[in-house]
Amino acid sequence: MEAQIQNETTFYQDNSVTVTQSRYVTHSKTYAMRNISSVHIFEIIKSKNKAFFTALFGVIFLFSKDVFWVGLIIIALGIWWFVSIKNEYAVRISTNSGEANSIISKDRKYIQKIVNALNDAIVHRG
Repeated sequence: MEAQIQNETTFYQDNSVTVTQSRYVTHSKTYAMRNISSVHIFEIIKSKNKAFFTALFGVIFLFSKDVFWVGLIIIALGIWWFVSIKNEYAVRISTNSGEANSIISKDRKYIQKIVNALNDAIVHRG
Protein backbone atom coordinates (compact mmCIF):
# COMPACT_ATOMS: atom_id res chain seq x y z
CA MET A 1 0.00 0.00 0.00
CA GLU A 2 2.76 2.49 0.88
CA ALA A 3 4.62 1.74 -2.36
CA GLN A 4 1.51 2.78 -4.26
CA ILE A 5 1.25 6.07 -2.30
CA GLN A 6 4.95 6.83 -2.88
CA ASN A 7 4.50 6.39 -6.66
CA GLU A 8 1.61 8.84 -6.82
CA THR A 9 2.17 12.24 -8.37
CA THR A 10 1.26 14.99 -5.89
CA PHE A 11 -0.16 18.11 -7.52
CA TYR A 12 -0.83 20.10 -4.33
CA GLN A 13 -0.37 19.59 -0.61
CA ASP A 14 -0.76 21.72 2.51
CA ASN A 15 -1.89 21.11 6.11
CA SER A 16 -5.50 20.41 5.19
CA VAL A 17 -5.57 19.44 1.49
CA THR A 18 -3.77 16.87 -0.65
CA VAL A 19 -4.31 16.42 -4.38
CA THR A 20 -2.68 13.43 -6.06
CA GLN A 21 -3.28 11.65 -9.34
CA SER A 22 -5.74 9.27 -7.67
CA ARG A 23 -7.06 11.03 -4.55
CA TYR A 24 -8.33 14.39 -3.30
CA VAL A 25 -8.10 14.52 0.49
CA THR A 26 -9.66 17.32 2.56
CA HIS A 27 -10.15 17.75 6.32
CA SER A 28 -12.80 15.09 6.65
CA LYS A 29 -13.30 13.50 3.24
CA THR A 30 -11.36 11.61 0.62
CA TYR A 31 -12.54 11.67 -2.99
CA ALA A 32 -11.32 9.27 -5.67
CA MET A 33 -10.14 11.30 -8.68
CA ARG A 34 -11.83 8.80 -11.01
CA ASN A 35 -15.21 9.90 -9.57
CA ILE A 36 -14.62 13.64 -10.05
CA SER A 37 -15.91 14.78 -13.43
CA SER A 38 -15.34 18.54 -13.07
CA VAL A 39 -14.21 21.19 -10.61
CA HIS A 40 -14.61 24.96 -10.40
CA ILE A 41 -14.63 27.92 -8.02
CA PHE A 42 -18.03 28.72 -6.54
CA GLU A 43 -18.59 32.14 -4.94
CA ILE A 44 -20.81 32.20 -1.86
CA ILE A 45 -22.42 35.65 -1.68
CA LYS A 46 -22.90 36.84 1.91
CA SER A 47 -25.97 38.93 2.70
CA LYS A 48 -25.32 42.49 3.89
CA ASN A 49 -28.97 43.22 4.73
CA LYS A 50 -28.60 43.05 8.52
CA ALA A 51 -25.65 45.43 8.49
CA PHE A 52 -27.51 47.86 6.23
CA PHE A 53 -30.61 47.85 8.44
CA THR A 54 -28.47 48.33 11.55
CA ALA A 55 -27.03 51.52 10.07
CA LEU A 56 -30.50 52.60 8.93
CA PHE A 57 -31.83 51.99 12.46
CA GLY A 58 -29.15 54.35 13.79
CA VAL A 59 -30.51 57.15 11.63
CA ILE A 60 -33.70 57.16 13.74
CA PHE A 61 -31.66 58.21 16.79
CA LEU A 62 -30.19 61.20 14.95
CA PHE A 63 -33.48 63.07 15.28
CA SER A 64 -33.28 63.22 19.07
CA LYS A 65 -30.81 65.44 20.90
CA ASP A 66 -30.70 63.13 23.91
CA VAL A 67 -29.55 60.01 22.04
CA PHE A 68 -27.86 61.60 19.02
CA TRP A 69 -24.49 60.01 19.90
CA VAL A 70 -26.09 56.59 20.24
CA GLY A 71 -27.33 56.97 16.67
CA LEU A 72 -23.85 57.87 15.43
CA ILE A 73 -22.37 54.84 17.19
CA ILE A 74 -25.03 52.51 15.74
CA ILE A 75 -24.48 53.96 12.24
CA ALA A 76 -20.71 53.54 12.58
CA LEU A 77 -21.13 49.91 13.72
CA GLY A 78 -23.53 49.20 10.85
CA ILE A 79 -21.12 50.68 8.30
CA TRP A 80 -18.16 48.78 9.79
CA TRP A 81 -20.18 45.55 9.73
CA PHE A 82 -21.27 46.18 6.13
CA VAL A 83 -17.69 46.75 4.96
CA SER A 84 -16.29 43.78 6.89
CA ILE A 85 -18.62 41.19 5.33
CA LYS A 86 -16.64 39.28 2.71
CA ASN A 87 -17.83 36.67 0.25
CA GLU A 88 -16.52 33.14 0.57
CA TYR A 89 -15.18 30.87 -2.15
CA ALA A 90 -15.54 27.13 -2.42
CA VAL A 91 -13.96 24.31 -4.39
CA ARG A 92 -17.07 22.86 -6.03
CA ILE A 93 -16.61 19.36 -7.37
CA SER A 94 -19.00 17.40 -9.55
CA THR A 95 -19.08 13.69 -8.92
CA ASN A 96 -21.38 10.88 -9.96
CA SER A 97 -23.45 11.61 -6.83
CA GLY A 98 -23.88 15.36 -7.51
CA GLU A 99 -22.11 18.61 -6.70
CA ALA A 100 -20.45 19.42 -3.38
CA ASN A 101 -18.43 22.24 -1.86
CA SER A 102 -15.34 20.53 -0.50
CA ILE A 103 -13.24 23.43 0.85
CA ILE A 104 -14.55 26.90 1.75
CA SER A 105 -12.34 29.93 2.33
CA LYS A 106 -12.41 33.72 2.05
CA ASP A 107 -9.07 33.53 0.22
CA ARG A 108 -9.82 33.22 -3.50
CA LYS A 109 -6.14 32.61 -4.40
CA TYR A 110 -5.97 29.62 -2.05
CA ILE A 111 -9.11 28.11 -3.59
CA GLN A 112 -7.75 28.79 -7.09
CA LYS A 113 -4.56 26.84 -6.28
CA ILE A 114 -6.61 23.82 -5.23
CA VAL A 115 -8.87 24.05 -8.31
CA ASN A 116 -5.81 24.29 -10.59
CA ALA A 117 -4.27 21.23 -8.92
CA LEU A 118 -7.50 19.26 -9.27
CA ASN A 119 -7.76 20.21 -12.95
CA ASP A 120 -4.15 19.12 -13.47
CA ALA A 121 -4.90 15.80 -11.76
CA ILE A 122 -8.00 15.27 -13.93
CA VAL A 123 -5.98 15.94 -17.08
CA HIS A 124 -3.15 13.68 -15.86
CA ARG A 125 -5.67 10.91 -15.21
CA GLY A 126 -6.79 11.12 -18.83
